This record gives sequence, C-alpha cells and structure tokens, in this order.
Amino acid sequence: MPSSPASAYDTAMKPWLRYLTCAVIGTVAGIGIAAQTVRTGAFGSNVATGPWTTGTDFGTAQASARTRAVVALRGLLALPASEARYYTAATDDTGQPLDGRCRYRLSGRALPAKWWSITVYDRAGYLVKNDAGIYSLGSAALGTDEQARWNVVLAPDRQPGHWLPTGKIDHIELTLRVYLPAGGGRGNLTRAQLPSITREACA
Repeated sequence: MPSSPASAYDTAMKPWLRYLTCAVIGTVAGIGIAAQTVRTGAFGSNVATGPWTTGTDFGTAQASARTRAVVALRGLLALPASEARYYTAATDDTGQPLDGRCRYRLSGRALPAKWWSITVYDRAGYLVKNDAGIYSLGSAALGTDEQARWNVVLAPDRQPGHWLPTGKIDHIELTLRVYLPAGGGRGNLTRAQLPSITREACA
C-alpha cells in the first residue's frame, strides 16, 4: 500500500529534526563550556609558576577575547603590565584545591614592586563574605621587620597575626596584585619570589 502524503512528509522531516536537535544541543553545550572556562580562567595567556598563574596580555590592545571576557566577568580593572601584574591561585603548593574550611599559611618574601596585595575570592569571582569584613591584605599593613619575610594565615576563624577569612566555603581563590613591578612588569615573578601556600589543617 502506498504511503500517505502525511507519512511521507514526516519521514522526510525526521533527519532535519535530528540535525536541528543536535545543533541546538551543541550550541548550548558550547556556550556552557565557554562560560565555565571564562569564569574559572586566569588572566591573560596562562603561565603557571607553582600554584600561581599569570599572563601578560591584560590591559593591552593585544588582549585576547578570552582575557577581555575574564576581566569583564569579574569586574576588575586590568592595568597594563608596567603598572600591575596579576597572579591567581586556586590550589596549594601540592596541587590540592583551596578549601575555605581549611587553614593555610602564605609565606612570602619582599616582592620586587612598590606595593602588593592579596585578596580572597569565591569560585564565581566575588569577595568572600565574612563577619570580620576583611577581604584583602596589602604590604602596607606589614611592619618594617616583616617586609623582608612575612606570613598570612587563611582560615575560616580568626587567627593571631595577619589573617584573611575564608568564609567556610568549599572553594576559594587568591589574587596577588603586584603594583609598579620592577623591570616594567616585562618578566614573571619566579617561584622563589611568589608566596608559598601550605595547608596546615582542615575542619
């Protein structure tokens, strides 16, 4: 028995529906992956030094689309490398993700720059909420005898000495901003110059 016009039409349309469905799924998945990459990405063309990641194309006309998207998403004013260098860390020295329920010790030396600061963010790039209202620590807060070698404790509860709250959230990230770096910011800081990140205990 010959097929009806309606069934023939349905048979002809089925491949197009499959193609359309695949195209929609692929587009949605691609957008999701791109958004996640930007949301969790570091600045610039990634260069890793220990747990710290940096790049040199932010704040320039040569900044990639990815760098521009990261800066726009996180709402940060990215200055040229000659004025500021940015280093981000999402893991400790052993490669384990930074957990806001744990206690970490940041140990550093004098950085080749006029001024620096370390700020704690959550996974989405927002400041970590905490009752103490402390979000960042700058080199100006260090005493004269601490400038050459310093320590900062990251922990959910108040700690003696210099302390940055982690808000008891499951994932934190750090941004180290180095202002007016030596050499015009043309080179990356070495592993010996960057702070170490050591996990001391977890709840």
